Amino acid sequence: MERAIRWGILGTGRIAHDFAAGLRDAPGAVLAAVGSRSKESAHAFAAECGAEAEIAAYGSYGELALAPDIDIIYIGTPHTMHAENAVLALRGGKAVLCEKPFAMNRREAGEVVALARAKNLFLMEAMWTRFMPALAEVKRIIASGEIGTVTQVHADFGFSATQDPEHRVNKLELGGGALLDLGIYPLSIACALLGKVSAVQAQAIMGETGVDLSTAFTMKHAGGTLSVCSCSLRARSGCELLVSGTKGRVRMHRMFHLATQVTVELADGSARTIPTPYLGNGYTHEAIEAGRCLREGWIEHPLMTHEETLSLMGLLDTIRKQIGLRYPSD
Repeated sequence: MERAIRWGILGTGRIAHDFAAGLRDAPGAVLAAVGSRSKESAHAFAAECGAEAEIAAYGSYGELALAPDIDIIYIGTPHTMHAENAVLALRGGKAVLCEKPFAMNRREAGEVVALARAKNLFLMEAMWTRFMPALAEVKRIIASGEIGTVTQVHADFGFSATQDPEHRVNKLELGGGALLDLGIYPLSIACALLGKVSAVQAQAIMGETGVDLSTAFTMKHAGGTLSVCSCSLRARSGCELLVSGTKGRVRMHRMFHLATQVTVELADGSARTIPTPYLGNGYTHEAIEAGRCLREGWIEHPLMTHEETLSLMGLLDTIRKQIGLRYPSD
């Protein structure tokens, strides 16, 4: 039997609940502790997970960071707290899986990565799309040569969000806007498929609160490929991803980060659809992979390396500069 990986969850919001649900379907994963800003919130979270007596509830993030018998901490707090919380957990000697966006900027991300490397602790951005079966199947199809030489990727992610100026997605001081909430998905998957970026160009529609409501950007990748990406808090888009080559294309269906099937369409008119079911609610796969890294003694995952995260944060910084999106943390 492989040793169980004992997880702590830092934060008790919606995404923390979703990750806790995903852990239930991850073999060898145990939700052992939760940390909140109040004891009451931590106990309520543990009770909602159905095993309050088995989950240690801490009334501060610092207590969780120093808790005994915890292997790794998942960080599910608001964007602006990610770097601070990751540093807290690493200083407590814990491995870290940090929700996207990994930090507010490249500078913050670099500080977190440097600390993890200095302490020889596992650290990974929780970009769950990287570990989903649909992406693995797309990569396999590309590698097989079935769609020929890949030349471009189109990806979008958009929905009609609340226009309440006090909501997190519309507040500049909380890292709101389409780019960090949604644009990170097409950005990350385009880079996963096409590799390093040599140039990026962006445009955006800005909102009254100072955040971006819709952003579009093109990226030129090493090897002569191009990706066209967009994100929006005001448009209910198709949320699909299309990889095009000289012989055909492969499509990840809506929502591409949760695709349960991909379709190959070739130049001769033929098409086929391949089922790509995933475990649990999707978060399960990244939890499994983080656990594998801990068991193997790795401090980063080959599909979501530290350098990849730093590169993505640098691209986000460049895009933000081009569209005039500046956060207080900058």
